[in-house]
Amino acid sequence: MPEKYHIHVRPMPSRFPSVGKTTVLDWGEGCLRCTRCVKETCPYNAFRQRGFDDRSLSDTIDTYCKNCLRCVQGCPRELVVKAANPQYRRLGDDYWTPAILQSTWFQAETGKIPVSGAGYGGPFAGPGFDSIWTDMSEIVRPTRDGIHGREYISTAIELGRKPLFLVFDAEGRLAFEPPPRVEIPLPILLADPPFSAGPVPVRRALTGAARRLRTLAVIARENVDPELAAEAEHLCLTFPTGRVDTEDPLLSRVRLVELTDHEGVLAQVEAVKRRHPGLVTMIKVPADEGAAARVSELARAGAEAIHLFCDHHARGFLGARERHLKDLLRTVHLTLVEDNLRDTVTLLASGGIALAEHVAKAIICGADGVIVDLPLLLALECRLCRACQRGGRCPVDIDSLDPVWGTQRQVNLMGAWNHQLLEVLGAMGLREVRRLRGEVGRAMFVEDLEREIFAPLFSRPGPEGFRREGE
Repeated sequence: MPEKYHIHVRPMPSRFPSVGKTTVLDWGEGCLRCTRCVKETCPYNAFRQRGFDDRSLSDTIDTYCKNCLRCVQGCPRELVVKAANPQYRRLGDDYWTPAILQSTWFQAETGKIPVSGAGYGGPFAGPGFDSIWTDMSEIVRPTRDGIHGREYISTAIELGRKPLFLVFDAEGRLAFEPPPRVEIPLPILLADPPFSAGPVPVRRALTGAARRLRTLAVIARENVDPELAAEAEHLCLTFPTGRVDTEDPLLSRVRLVELTDHEGVLAQVEAVKRRHPGLVTMIKVPADEGAAARVSELARAGAEAIHLFCDHHARGFLGARERHLKDLLRTVHLTLVEDNLRDTVTLLASGGIALAEHVAKAIICGADGVIVDLPLLLALECRLCRACQRGGRCPVDIDSLDPVWGTQRQVNLMGAWNHQLLEVLGAMGLREVRRLRGEVGRAMFVEDLEREIFAPLFSRPGPEGFRREGE
């Protein structure tokens, strides 16, 4: 059993006022001048702490208000009201929703799991990862609790190729040299975000978080300066198509490199392995309509690790634009199973991994682990306004952030995600995350239920079998 893994989180306040879902409107006209104003009895002292932030030109009360509505209900003249915040609605986009941004900010600030005392009032199914219901049948067993330490649950995974079988000599020793592997205690790799207003301090924070979490930071080789090179043990260097210098001195210090898939990638891998046999190589494959066949081909040829990537809305490319990462992952995973190759190669997934639950669901669909990028940028208070891509000014000054502050924010976020992963594993009765890989029996897929269960219930028999009403 590996040593117990613990992520040390601590509160790290935001630099800017958060954008609340609602805002407080406090009208002074008509005030009765009550001897005990409801604003003075606020249990969170929101009105006493409120101020005005001249950087974002906003009232800071939304940072302190917890939406208990005590002031709204208690004012005799109804002069205190809660109204929808238009700034909140403009955050993110239809995938990276305001709720996701707000939840990520909370976790990065506190390191805690976001819990709503009012309960969940939304739909119980939706597109993509929201169409997966996880099995929580073991939640009645309090001993399976990885957060409070009553039972150890391992979240460690290994990156690299695994032999299909072992061969021993007459003295009981392995008859071959096992392939190199990299073990990380968290099934998450951290990747350099595709955009940011301050790429240099963001990378400083990222590598610091990778070191603290004992995982790897995926960064393009051309972006690794001498300061980042000092963290080589926690770096995964990524190279553009067809370009890698096998004599690069940094290759002898890192443990994992990523090569972009192309026609000659296997020859490139062979050249790297010949020069650095202890290095684990990973091939980055786009999730298009031919991904399953390509991944199987690479695995059969000896690939050690494969990174299947979608766009930032968890959609595939080319002919697979309408398919979600979860479906593409299942196809790739099952293809490897059918070809008797699944246990030989490590499969990582990225693109649209926005919440802790997406980590568990991606692993259920067949991944060994995931690679995240945009959530790490959100941990630094990014609004996803993309002003930096248009040459505009960042509203939260990411270009001037303190990397130490950023590192702790990202560690807090991963700490909260790790706690949620432990909750899921414990509720499923699993003691290690590796047992979750491809375990679709631990989940229900809404589209499968609709086709196999509900469709026959709402159909009528006809001459050609069951048909839906109206067909």
